[in-house]
Amino acid sequence: MKKIIVPVDFSEHSEFALEAAASLAQKYGSELIVLHMLELSNAIISSASEALNQEAVFYLKLAEQKFESFLDKPYLEGITLTPIVKHFKVWSEVNMVAADHHADLIIMGSQGVSGFKEVFVGSNTEKVVRHSDIPVLVIKHNPILMDFENAVFACDFSEETVEPYLKAKAIFDFLGTKLHLVYVNSPDGNFKSSSEIDKRVSHFLGKAEGNLDNLSQVNIVSDYSIEKGILNFSNVIGADLIAVATHGRKGLSHLFEGSVSEDIANHSTLPVMTFKI
Repeated sequence: MKKIIVPVDFSEHSEFALEAAASLAQKYGSELIVLHMLELSNAIISSASEALNQEAVFYLKLAEQKFESFLDKPYLEGITLTPIVKHFKVWSEVNMVAADHHADLIIMGSQGVSGFKEVFVGSNTEKVVRHSDIPVLVIKHNPILMDFENAVFACDFSEETVEPYLKAKAIFDFLGTKLHLVYVNSPDGNFKSSSEIDKRVSHFLGKAEGNLDNLSQVNIVSDYSIEKGILNFSNVIGADLIAVATHGRKGLSHLFEGSVSEDIANHSTLPVMTFKI
């Protein structure tokens, strides 16, 4: 884990993400790339007007000053930091920055949203999760401990989730984290019989591992919804983190189909790590 990107808006929740990233950076010698999305209109940036140019410079300087004070934290001592300011608040740019810097992980703070606001506005964290090609770790609270002993990987055991599972397994092996796989059988998730689930799990492990050695790590639970099943199971085993695969749906398909991974990232009190399918 050589490089970690931390998008910040100078809020309390982005400071939670920064502190979590610093904890991992101290432990594994990672570089932190701290990113701020400065919302300037195209008119201001591209204008030939001296007044508008001065306004753009003012906001850039203000962002630099905020960065200086925001990054003046004792827990950042000894960590290699690279602050970056982007002119537009376009959240797909976070993925571009990650690609340019060959980053391994994005860590974000999130307050979570619900109701109409969630449907029509969403959160910045949701937007990053939707666009990111690399894992995104979502932090909700002040990170007291970043030693992830137990992680839940929520999975439907389809072939398309094999790659996200292998990526999750590689990261958690690196972190020394025990991985628990969970399948939620629910009325809203294409309910299946026990024999159908057994066949699906066996096929998945055979495809991913080439054997059934990790069958003991698979847990089948029933609940009223997939989201509730994942959250309830995580509480029962005392998980430190939840990992989910995401399609990264955009536009109307996201609005009408939704995304379990984004719902979990919004509603879980535990840290959530997403892996794009």
